[in-house]
Amino acid sequence: MTTAPFGRLITAMVTPFKSDLSVDWAGVETLAKHLVSTGHDAIVVSGTTGEAPTTSDDEKDELIRVVKATVGDKVKVIAGAGNNETPHSVEQALHAQSVGADGLLVVTPYYNKPPQAGIEAHFRAIADAVDLPVMIYDIPGRTGIEIEPDTIVKLAEHKNIVALKDAKGNVASTSWVIKRCGIPVYSGDDILNLPLLSVGAVGFVSVCGHTVGAQLREMLDAWFAGNAARALEIHQQLLPVFTGTFRTQGAILTKAGLNLMGLPGGHTRLPLVDATPAQIEQLKLDLRAGGVNV
Repeated sequence: MTTAPFGRLITAMVTPFKSDLSVDWAGVETLAKHLVSTGHDAIVVSGTTGEAPTTSDDEKDELIRVVKATVGDKVKVIAGAGNNETPHSVEQALHAQSVGADGLLVVTPYYNKPPQAGIEAHFRAIADAVDLPVMIYDIPGRTGIEIEPDTIVKLAEHKNIVALKDAKGNVASTSWVIKRCGIPVYSGDDILNLPLLSVGAVGFVSVCGHTVGAQLREMLDAWFAGNAARALEIHQQLLPVFTGTFRTQGAILTKAGLNLMGLPGGHTRLPLVDATPAQIEQLKLDLRAGGVNV
C-alpha cells in the first residue's frame, strides 16, 4: 500500500474574515480545533479555499503560527506556498518553513501558461530551496495549464516532492501516473474522492471536510479496511454536499455553511463576495440532504 505522507484526511481551511475584512484570529483557532475534532490528519492554510490570493505574506506567516500553536502535534500543518512568480513562491516557501510549516502545497503557476519545462523548473526551484515535503497541485481548471503526466513522473523523482494533489478531473490520466511512478495522490475534488481511491489515491485534500469531515473520515477508514460497500454508501449520501458546496464557489459556500453550523466562517474578501440569501437557502437544502444538521 502506498504511504500517505501527510495522513489521509486533509482539509484546505478557509481564512475567516471579520466584517471589516481583517483576519478573525480567534476564528482561525476555532476552525483548526473543529477540523482536529472531526478526524483530520492535516490542515492546509493559505490554499485556494483559504483565499490565499487576497492575504498578505505576513498574514500567511501568522496563519501558520496560529494554527500550529492551536493544534500542536495532533495534525500536520501544510502551507500553500505557490503563485505565478517563481522567486516569490520560493520566498513564500522559505517563510513557511521558518515559521513552522510541516509541508508545502504548491500550485501550478497560473495565468502565465508556461510550457512543461517551465512548470517543472518552477516546482524544482521551490523543492530545492526547502527541507520540507512538497505536495504539487494540479488544477488546470483554475491555472489554465495542466501538469502533464510525463512532467509529474519526472518531478516525483525529486526527494522533496512527495505527493500530488489531483484536481484534474481525469481519472484515466491519474491512473496512468500512479502506475508509472507511484507518487502518493490526494483527491482534490470532493465528488471524485471515492473514484480516485479506487485507482490508488491515498487520501483527500478536501473542501467539504469543513462540514462533513467525520463522514469523510469514515469513508476513508471503510475503504482502507476493505469495506468498499460502506465507502460507496457514504459517497452517495454526501453527493448533495459535494454538489451544493460548489454551486457558486467553494470558499463562498463553505464559509456560508460554517456560519450555518455556528462556526466562524466569516466573510470573504473581494473579488469573492458573500453568499446571497437565496444561495444560503439552497445551501441549507443541499447540506440537509447530505445529512448535515443546519
